[in-house]
Amino acid sequence: MTARAPRRDAVENRAGILDAARAALSTDPHASVDAIARSAGLSRRTLYGHFADRDALIRELIANGAQRFNAVAASVDDPDARIALARLASRLWQEAAHVQVTAALALDEAHVADTVAALAPLRRAVFDLVRRGQGDGAFRTDLEAATVARLIEEVARTVVSRTDVSRAGIEVIAVRSVLSIAGLSWREADDLLSAHPDIVGTESS
Repeated sequence: MTARAPRRDAVENRAGILDAARAALSTDPHASVDAIARSAGLSRRTLYGHFADRDALIRELIANGAQRFNAVAASVDDPDARIALARLASRLWQEAAHVQVTAALALDEAHVADTVAALAPLRRAVFDLVRRGQGDGAFRTDLEAATVARLIEEVARTVVSRTDVSRAGIEVIAVRSVLSIAGLSWREADDLLSAHPDIVGTESS
């Protein structure tokens, strides 16, 4: 016997709760279940009908955000590893700016395990890209691909968590930082971005 599909109002309620949670958490990162339920126009009991507790709600927000980040990674297919890495960094930055609350939650140490699991496809894409760039001679080879990929991840975490993503010019700084970790000089990074002005500022799909 096949499982019955969720009722339309249940699906809409769940989506409304997630939207309300993003809104509430953007104002107060420690917003309670009651505050989120009020923001969604639902009772606490209705919210608990969809999520067992606040942590379950946070995990779903992270999972939803991760799906978007993973989709961005899958969309980058430039044959030149340098261009691919720059484009990936730019599109991920734009996505983080659009879902800043989710990005902040994902970077919270309390949710590291959930984030690592949810972003496994993205992390694998970065590793594969670094390894390809090393094989092409485009990226540094004094460090193993896994180490370079991890450094790129840590730089991205630091930039997102310590920077106002809406500040003008910060996207370029983020992309340059990632390229620098991969082994490009600041001049090489600038030349690359000048030769491919579509990279920075291109909207992700």
